[in-house]
Amino acid sequence: MSLSLTPQGSHFVDGAYVEDADGAVIDVIFPATGEQMAKLHSATTAIVEAAVESAQRAQRIWAAVSPLERGRVLQRAAQLIRENNEALSELETYDTGKPIQETLVADATSGADSLEFFGGMIAADSGQYIPLGGGDFALTKREPLGVCLGIGAWNYPTQIACWKAAPALAGGNAMIFKPSETTPLCALKIAEIFIEAGAPKGLFNVVQGYGDVGAMLVNHPGIEKVSLTGSVPTGRKVAGAAAAALKHITMELGGKSPILVFEDADIESAIGAAMLGNFYSSGQICSNGTRVFVHEAIHDRFVARLTERTESILIGDPRNPDVQYGPMVTKAQMQIALDYIEIGKAEGATLQTGGVRVSPSDAPDGFFVSPAVFIGVTDDMRIAREEIFGPVMSVLKFASEDEVVARANATEFGLAAGIFTQDITRAHRVIDRLEAGTCWINTYNQTPVQMPFGGVKASGFGRENSAAALDHYTQLKSVYVAAGPVDSPY
Repeated sequence: MSLSLTPQGSHFVDGAYVEDADGAVIDVIFPATGEQMAKLHSATTAIVEAAVESAQRAQRIWAAVSPLERGRVLQRAAQLIRENNEALSELETYDTGKPIQETLVADATSGADSLEFFGGMIAADSGQYIPLGGGDFALTKREPLGVCLGIGAWNYPTQIACWKAAPALAGGNAMIFKPSETTPLCALKIAEIFIEAGAPKGLFNVVQGYGDVGAMLVNHPGIEKVSLTGSVPTGRKVAGAAAAALKHITMELGGKSPILVFEDADIESAIGAAMLGNFYSSGQICSNGTRVFVHEAIHDRFVARLTERTESILIGDPRNPDVQYGPMVTKAQMQIALDYIEIGKAEGATLQTGGVRVSPSDAPDGFFVSPAVFIGVTDDMRIAREEIFGPVMSVLKFASEDEVVARANATEFGLAAGIFTQDITRAHRVIDRLEAGTCWINTYNQTPVQMPFGGVKASGFGRENSAAALDHYTQLKSVYVAAGPVDSPY
């Protein structure tokens, strides 16, 4: 697969690139330089209708294909992604600004994992046999929903496209995927790969656009399910519109997740996880542990070492394989992070390190914010309550288990949580008390495809990945089979 930053068309519908220049312009900007890479167009009504029509046609064909054969297509797509990982990773770096050393291992490859997983499991998803006595029995079967809509976020465009497509297609559905207008390029390549892997034309369509296009698709009567990865405010709007039409919904939304570091923790591991949970992808990850609670007995030692390690991060042009930390995805997102840093200082927190716009010598015009660590943070500060989606870590001090659990739970969010301790009994006890859908013990932000991922409270509902995701893309049919005559009093 050749790397092209200028696609043959803005949209991929019915197996081919299509364009409609009447749609609003989408400028694709490389975050490391601020330069325009491509110009796309938002979908018109004609594009949306064509996408839905072709998806409905493809879904009927696909649903009649055996689960084993569907699995072969998904696994072939996974193989093609792995074979083209370098080109796909370079495209992801241009699309998002993430370092190439990160995209090579964390983006397309995780998408391939998802396709491989669901491709392998679907043939074994054979329903349930329920004996009822007297020769009667019941059976269950899972059936596709129809055409599913996936709405992606801009931080992991390749991964999210695959995470949504894999269970949807495995279950016999078609998918229309709307990427974020900020990162529109990667999903187009995934659409190409599905065709090459043998999927019917129209099975995975990519429709570009702003929020109005998303609303048009969510409200379209041909869409049976909506799966969104995005912010809580966007989730409320999308879920409300979908629920009004009684459509199936999966919402993977934001968070303000806690990491709890107890006095017996392996400090180096805890610091490494806190840095990954705040600075990986320049802090632009929904599950990031941006509230780092550190026991008072080790707080000062933790902060000193954290500062030292943070200040050694190599910032620069993300195309350089040695660079560890890239720019924010847009100038606007950079400004949001900088504004929150000023809010944190105004509220009385101490900026321990970082938190300024920087201009690396190899990318002086990029949207870079140096990784920020705040100490002296209290629970009522906005930097400790609101999702920033940037490289801003709040370190908070605590004294007891009961105290830190109560403070960790005192948020509308519930996406993720982590705990660091050598006491495994305490680890499980605390995890059981934390109000979060995805939790880690002595690590952070590990999301293997075998494990369900998702949140509680305002962080959403439904799950990505694992067998649980397949349940969200199929509907259960129950069948009662009688062995004898009907006994009727009439």
